[in-house]
Formats: sequence, C-alpha cells, structure tokens
Amino acid sequence: MATTIMLKHRQSGLVKTGFYGFSWTTLFFGMFPALFRGDFVTFIGGFFVLAILGIVSFGIGAVLAMLIWAFIYNKYYTRRLLEQGYEFADSDAKISEARLRLGVAAA
Repeated sequence: MATTIMLKHRQSGLVKTGFYGFSWTTLFFGMFPALFRGDFVTFIGGFFVLAILGIVSFGIGAVLAMLIWAFIYNKYYTRRLLEQGYEFADSDAKISEARLRLGVAAA
C-alpha cells in the first residue's frame, strides 16, 4: 500500500502529493497513473516498453514488467519531484519516514 507525503515547490509554491511504497494503481492500470500525475515522459516510454515486451513475449513479459514496476514507480516518481525542486511539506514524523523509505538525506 502506498503512503503519501506532501511536497511543495521551492520557487512556485505548487503543492503535489508524493508517494512511496507499492503502487496498486500501477499494477492494475499500467502506465495510466503516470499520465494522470502529469508524468508524460514516463507514460510514453513505459507504454512503448510494455507494448514491445507484450508483443515479443505474448504478454507474459509485460505482466512481469508491470509487477516489477508497481514496486518501483511511486519511489521513482517522488524522487523525480524532489530533483525538480520540490521539498517535503508535511509533519516531521512523516518527513522522517519518507526520507528513510526514499533514501533521501536530510538537507
């Protein structure tokens, strides 16, 4: 189950929700959670990778890739937001847990 953490952009003040943990939505809906979060590059790249894997392996490779991606995607998405200038904007306990689970050092 994914855990949420609030993130705020340094310059613009835009607030987004970050996630870490297993992504059930990614498992069941493929690359569409990336599209709905505005992560267009990941959506397009993942869609083509899954399509190629599905064609080459009669669908088995795509299913295995989705299972693996469901474990990885939330952490990947949140770390990319942090790299884009977002900072944690939640309670101290939630921030400490998120830093630990995401492997992010304190600033």
